[in-house]
Amino acid sequence: MTEIIAKNIPKRYDAIVFDFDGVLVESVDVKTQAFGALYAEYGDRIVEQVKAYHLLHGGVSRFDKFRYYHEVLLGKDLTKEEEIRLGDRFSQYVEDAVVDAVYVSGAYEFLESNYQSIPLFVASGTPDQELKRIVSRRNMAHYFVSLHGSPAKKGDIIQCILSKHDFDPDLVLMVGDAIADYEGAIAAGVKFIGRVLQYPETYPFPVWTVVLPDLVELVI
Repeated sequence: MTEIIAKNIPKRYDAIVFDFDGVLVESVDVKTQAFGALYAEYGDRIVEQVKAYHLLHGGVSRFDKFRYYHEVLLGKDLTKEEEIRLGDRFSQYVEDAVVDAVYVSGAYEFLESNYQSIPLFVASGTPDQELKRIVSRRNMAHYFVSLHGSPAKKGDIIQCILSKHDFDPDLVLMVGDAIADYEGAIAAGVKFIGRVLQYPETYPFPVWTVVLPDLVELVI
């Protein structure tokens, strides 16, 4: 498999939609460890399965993951009360850590250089209100026209952005690090670039996908 670096891509878009964790900030590992901590009582084997599933399904709502962990890995029903409890504990583990996480290399510079000339958006698997708190606490809110978190799916979020702002899908770019981001972009008919931290170990996309190791080389 040969890495495809973004070279022959359009230099101008009408808008860019970013995933958040792992694309703008280095916060994927924070959430990996948090999922592991939530399921530590079930032993090391379950913890490793929980972490592996999380890494393979970035961009998916934590509540969808909780259901998978319980129903598939543990063979248990997940009650609404337990779902809420897990969600609250997860938020306590991760919110401060994500606020403190470093930017993905090149992300801060890209946002600073471009937010006044091109509309920027966020589409994240993080619960909507939590996402907005994190972005506000990081003093990033001014970079974005709007922020969108779960339970809305990525494709629906992008479609909503296209409709509200009357963007041409061919001139909108989604930048993500997970297959959910790619599938959302395809569903909405927009362009896609993947962020892949370790190539090819963490490569989740079809082999022809344009990918970058960070945002230093992202040009518009």
